[in-house]
Amino acid sequence: MNNAFNVMNAVETMGVVDEQRQLRLDEPLPVAGPSRVRVIILFPDSDEIPGSDWIKAAAANPSFDFLKDSSEDIYTAADGKPFHDQG
Repeated sequence: MNNAFNVMNAVETMGVVDEQRQLRLDEPLPVAGPSRVRVIILFPDSDEIPGSDWIKAAAANPSFDFLKDSSEDIYTAADGKPFHDQG
């Protein structure tokens, strides 16, 4: 790379790292090759707790027991207006 400002395009795709630690993409890239590319790999932390486990833990946590009190039910289905995403 030279010191001049380089415009970079981005492509997001998914893939699998196989047993040989080789990246296998789910789809062909929209890049005419051969061409050098810059690759950033995002993968979950092995210590990361799945979202479903967070929800289960919060639901079982006694800190949130106050939400089971009917006096906390201050909203009804008739409150507010429906939101329809236009995007």
